[in-house]
This record gives sequence, C-alpha cells and structure tokens, in this order.
Amino acid sequence: MSSFAEKVFFCTLIMCEEEEGRARRVQSTVTRAASMSGLDASTRALVERLRAKAETLRAKDAAGRGFGGPAGEEDAPPSRSSGAACSSFEEMGLKSELLRGMVEFGYERPSEVQQTALPLVLTGRDAILQAQSGTGKTSLVAVACCQVVRSLSPKVQAVVLSPSRELAVQTASTAASLGRHLKGLGAHAAVGGKLTKEDARALARGVQVVSGTPGRVLDLLRRHKLREGQVKLLVLDEADEMLSAGFAEQIYGVYRLLPSGSQIVLISATMPPEVLELSERFMAAPVRVVLKAEELALRGIRQFFTLVDGEEWKLDALVDACARLRATQCVVFCNARKKVDWLTLKLRGAGMACAAAHGQMNQRERDRVMKEFRAGKAKVLLSTDVWARGIDVRGVNLVVNYDLPRSKDTYLHRIGRTGRFGRQGVALNLVRAEDVPHMRDIEKHYAVDIAELPRDLKSLLPK
Repeated sequence: MSSFAEKVFFCTLIMCEEEEGRARRVQSTVTRAASMSGLDASTRALVERLRAKAETLRAKDAAGRGFGGPAGEEDAPPSRSSGAACSSFEEMGLKSELLRGMVEFGYERPSEVQQTALPLVLTGRDAILQAQSGTGKTSLVAVACCQVVRSLSPKVQAVVLSPSRELAVQTASTAASLGRHLKGLGAHAAVGGKLTKEDARALARGVQVVSGTPGRVLDLLRRHKLREGQVKLLVLDEADEMLSAGFAEQIYGVYRLLPSGSQIVLISATMPPEVLELSERFMAAPVRVVLKAEELALRGIRQFFTLVDGEEWKLDALVDACARLRATQCVVFCNARKKVDWLTLKLRGAGMACAAAHGQMNQRERDRVMKEFRAGKAKVLLSTDVWARGIDVRGVNLVVNYDLPRSKDTYLHRIGRTGRFGRQGVALNLVRAEDVPHMRDIEKHYAVDIAELPRDLKSLLPK
C-alpha cells in the first residue's frame, strides 16, 4: 500500500470517530488528496466520499462557533460577530463585564489593527493576522479569549501558544486583568522552568484560558492534566517564530489533540510565504489580514543611527546616547550572550542601573529581572533576541541596537519594544562602516529612512 493510500485509510478510520471531533485534519488531507494525479478509480472515489463527509462535518462544526456575545450577558451562549470593522469596542458586542475591565485597564478605543482584526476573529472563523508589535496584539488575543469563554464553566476553553515564557505570562496576565469582572474567569500561564505539578494544581482548580509555550502545553495535554474537550479557540501568537524555529511538531501535537471545531488564529508581526504555506496544514479556509512588509506601520518610532569607528567605540556611543536622550527606560539588544554580560558589567561600572536577560538564565532569574525592570529599579535592560518579542513595559521609550540584528524581521520586533500602543519612542542603531549596507537593506525592506542622530536632541523624546 502506498504512503498516500495509508493516509486515506487512516482518514477513513478517523471519520468513524466522528463523535470525537476529527473532521478538520481529515478535510485538509482529503482536499490535498483530491488534487493529486495517478490515483486509481476506487481510491479517487473514496477520496471524493471522504471530502463530502468532511465538508458536512466542518459546516456542522462552524454552525456552533462565533464568539461575539451580547453585552451584559456574561455567560450567555455566544452569537456571531458580523466581522465588519468597528471603530469602538462597544460596536463589537463585547460582554459588558469585559468592557468594564478594558476601560479600567486603560483601553478606551481599539487600535487600527484591532478595529479590523478583532471583529473578524469574533466571527469564529480561522484567521491569519499580521500585527506589528505595539499595536495592541496582546490585548487583541486577551479580549478574544475572554469573549469566547463561558466563565462560569471551569473547563479550559481557550489556549494561546507563544514562543517565549515572557510573552505567555504577559498574555495570561492581560487576560486575567481584562476579565477581572467576569465571574469565575481564570487565566493560567503554563511555561517551562517550573514544576508541572504547579500547572496541574492550577488547572484542577479550574481556569478557562491557558497561555503557554508549546512544549509545556503539549506535555499537559498528554498527561491529561489539561482537558481539551471544551477548547473553542487556539491562538498561535508570534506564529512565524514558532513555526519556523523548531516548534512546528509541538504545535501540531497540540492541534491534533484539540476538538476539530476549535477556531485557529495565527498572529505575528511578520508572515513569510513559507509560514503562510505551512499554515495550510492547520487551518480551514482562513480569513487573512496580511500586510506587505512596506505597509507595516512603524508610526510612533523615530529611527536613527550613530556611525562609530569600530566595535571598541560602541560602548562610549551607548553611554553618550543614554545621557543625551534622557530616556525613561531603555532596552539594548546584542547578538551574543557573552556581549550582554560584558556590557552589563561595563555599564554598572559607569554607575548605570541596568539588568541583563538572555536565554541561559533560568525562569526564576528571568522573572526577577523583568519584575525589577517593570518596577523601574533598572533603567536599562540588556538582552539578546530571546526578548525581542514579549517585552511590554510602558516606560520604554528608547531601544538601542548595539548590534544590528542578523535578520531583517528581528529588527521590527526589537524596535517594537518602544512606541507601544500609540506612544512615542526612539530606535537607535550603533553601526560600523561595514554595517551600513545591512542597515540600508533594512531601510529598503520596510521602506523607511534611518537618519543620522542629530546633535540637537531636545525635542526627540517626549517628556
């Protein structure tokens, strides 16, 4: 039997388990199968029957989805959103308790991305959304999760996967804060670096939203600590990072264990073609809100460079820039962990209150560093790209690329640590002569101008 025939017969067996909700992955496999050539008549006939069956089941699944809910009816059965762009959160039909929490959290009106993307997500359809860091992406995910779930049910109903522990924790924290007035709502961060039994205890108490890293969530599913039967929504946050950096199999493992009717949403600042192609493995006819690279909004972030004579002069340039710009808080990115450690010692020696973060630190150390930085005890945070995504600190109004990132996509994530959600910020690149061509490639990729840092900086950063 050919490998393709094996897939077909495997699909047949799965279809017999209709009550367990397996239609989605059958549909994607069968749809691809129907377009293949060289099939014998009996196999093609089986494929066509399976495809028709899968379409029927998917239509039945979709009929029960759609997450726009009447305001003021906290645990009412969800109704569909129209999907039309909305200029206010009230127009989206969000629960009144959720709206109250959003106002208290400081969200008065949706960002441009949220105006278009959130209503589409609330229709219940699979969606691919491209959203730049700092445009309200995390709150979009949190709002969708809070709207989807029935808070009076203690079962997990929304799962968010993120590439880093910090981003997963941030999403869970935002969901808990926005949904504070939804009776019974709980959000839990399931991440590596802590004991699995801590997650098991939290899940046993009852939570509706789980935000975690792919490996830990998959482990909890396999151990039956996370019960998947009521999951309605799976969000892949920073999807390009996860799908292209070795998390694909873990994500697929999570996906296979969830009900076929679960909505899948991919969100990221960048969506390379290979990621869009890979998404076809997981999603059924997704609606797409995808921007070209040159359309990615970098509003609110003024970008500059300082030309240095060599690597040895970068330290002086950094200290001078921090003193002249008088930033509230600053994030400095380096390409190597050893350079982060070295630079931290140098800056502390110069009397600067700074902290360091990189992938070799354990979870407790990383949590401590972020707590200190958020509290303002450290003015400067030095980091590798492990935190190019997921740092969301309101006081950050300066990002310095001590080293230009190797990837053009990473540049966007790095500078997105400032200018968050409509605020102003500055990105400064320390470049040697040999770095200039790479910087020009970044300019061309995003259709932006990176100007030389001016001598007069009085009006550069907001007071």
